Amino acid sequence: MFLMAGYDFRSPRLYVKAQLGEGAHIALDRAQAHYLGTVLRLKSGDRVLVFNGSDGEWSATLAVERRAATLFVGVKARAQTSLADLHYLFAPLKAARLDYMVQKAVEMGASLLRPVLTRHSQVARINTERMRANVVEAAEQCGVLSPPVVEPPVAFERLLAEWDAARFLVFCDEDAAVSNPAGVLADIPRSPLAVLIGPEGGFAEDERAALLKLPNVVRLSLGPRILRADTAAVAALALVQAVIGDWR
Repeated sequence: MFLMAGYDFRSPRLYVKAQLGEGAHIALDRAQAHYLGTVLRLKSGDRVLVFNGSDGEWSATLAVERRAATLFVGVKARAQTSLADLHYLFAPLKAARLDYMVQKAVEMGASLLRPVLTRHSQVARINTERMRANVVEAAEQCGVLSPPVVEPPVAFERLLAEWDAARFLVFCDEDAAVSNPAGVLADIPRSPLAVLIGPEGGFAEDERAALLKLPNVVRLSLGPRILRADTAAVAALALVQAVIGDWR
């Protein structure tokens, strides 16, 4: 794992829904208590970093009693940061590969994740609760302070009908001419932005034509190789972050 300079990656991190502040007491649910006490084998007095997506990151002390656990919040470790307005839209995949893709989208700085049901999508039913659990786990492991929002699946036609014309769409198109992707992205505004990855069967011709009628859309080739959809997700988000995102 790449480590951010000066950041504590040795202390476990936990996402909580409670409001955070110095002196707060947080009673953990059974799953969180099991994770800290049984899986990580932490004991009373051990340090845990906690965050809730809005109050920054705080140092807390664990107190374990039988099967219950409580966190006593101490000092603030990091101020709250916000994600860039970057939506990641994708044709859903089967469970294990979808888990991987969701985790990588969190690591790559997406602020919103939404499955899009296209003509050639291989999966029609998506477990959004599992997606949210993967978002939280990735945020806990990678120092992310603002876990992205998980939206319910949307049909391709409805996505386009409700599209915000002010949002610039980077449409990863296997039929786009292979060229320098950094050059294609160079003139796009940073925000608001969306990246769309289609299914491994590709977009249908009428879907591609409908996308190209949207305002503020650019077709992006990911190079001469055929990429699986989860690999394409990492490649596309890395390109966007490097050229017009928060890597600059």
